[in-house]
Amino acid sequence: MNEPLKLAVVGHTNVGKTSLLRTLTRDVDFGEVSHRPSTTRHVEGARLSVDGQPLLELYDTPGLEDAIALLDYLERLEQPGERLDGPARLARFLASSEARQRFEQEAKVLRQLLASDAGLYLIDAREPVLAKYRDELAVLAGCGKPLLPVLNFSSAGQPQEDAWRSALARLGLHALVAFDTVAPPLDGERRLYESLALLLEKSRPQLQRLIASHEAQAQARRHSGRQLIAELLIDCAACRQRVSSQPGIEHAAIQALREAVCQREQRCVDALLRLYAFRPDDAEAGTLPLLDGRWGDDLFNPETLKQLGISVGSGVAAGAATGAGIDLLVGGLSLGAATVLGALAGGGLQTARNYGGRLLGKLKGQRELSVDDAVLRLLAVRQLHLLDALSQRGHAAQDKLQLATPHDPAWRRGKLPAALRKARAHPEWSSLNPGAHLEQAERQAQVGQLAASLAEPEKP
Repeated sequence: MNEPLKLAVVGHTNVGKTSLLRTLTRDVDFGEVSHRPSTTRHVEGARLSVDGQPLLELYDTPGLEDAIALLDYLERLEQPGERLDGPARLARFLASSEARQRFEQEAKVLRQLLASDAGLYLIDAREPVLAKYRDELAVLAGCGKPLLPVLNFSSAGQPQEDAWRSALARLGLHALVAFDTVAPPLDGERRLYESLALLLEKSRPQLQRLIASHEAQAQARRHSGRQLIAELLIDCAACRQRVSSQPGIEHAAIQALREAVCQREQRCVDALLRLYAFRPDDAEAGTLPLLDGRWGDDLFNPETLKQLGISVGSGVAAGAATGAGIDLLVGGLSLGAATVLGALAGGGLQTARNYGGRLLGKLKGQRELSVDDAVLRLLAVRQLHLLDALSQRGHAAQDKLQLATPHDPAWRRGKLPAALRKARAHPEWSSLNPGAHLEQAERQAQVGQLAASLAEPEKP
């Protein structure tokens, strides 16, 4: 079995070395991230494995603080007539008292890079190319290890990025990668590992396994995320509550339903955050507008008509019940109550058991509340937007996610997906209703179909 590839993450203070490891390991608690310089004072390590096999070890190192003075000191260590190469000169430095005193932090960095297969030199792409950074690279080059520069904070196209690329090329560092630790590009890890593979050809198989594992995990997370969103939408579409039409009671019931839906959405948000290994307070669901229910559209949609027809078997009874449903579907609630009750009676005992109470409740002044189509659309837009944001968020991000509701024509126009229209006729599919049966095979099938419909279209 091959030994894991060892990488030292090195660079100036406060350029995001710990942030890079948080993002690569998807661990928001790795190390300490702060805007204060010199936060990391010791070498810390993390290991990435695939199927139990360790493939990569990453070492977070302290920031280089005084490379200019260190380079001067290294040059003074050589005796007249000596021509020490870089590793030999550094070995003499590390054995000196200065490595334990004045340059203690720099010595920790150099020891780790010497013990590693390669180094990632992290750069704050917002900073100008200063002399101290050139001296840092000169000191690090003395280790004789491959060095891959990583341009951090580059997501917005920082004005110093071109200057850094030019300066690195002058130093012979032509292979580099832009990787924003707070908002990494979707293909950021692939490009990082592929760039490393150019420098470390023997480690290419390990790096390719990491790439394949990362992309498989990303696909699995998105699939699971769409499943969570589909569960939320089915839950809310199937939610149905019968209340008195008296203004005070009805208003209280609407408020209670609004709160229940908001809590259900927050549970989905929490589950998505856990799925992507973020903290519970990194995002919060905002207040949703909730419209009162529509008794007629809920009861007499195509799925309900199908249920009525099946429940009464065939013949005149089936026609009577189904006819009432079609009339109500086409004409709204214009059909008289007597006709509805007559159709219900003709539909048979099973139809009466399923829907008689609802119809009689309507005549007694009761209403049924459900989640409006507009709210379902908004729930879908918000959660899909959150899913996209989480897939592009680095684990070093400190700010709470701020999600504005985007314009999504696919959800704002046209019919709702068939699975949601079907769920309208199945109150037992909603965890928001008493007596829910969430493990029904048909419900699970509809959740799966809805989740598949939430997937992005294939890119050419």
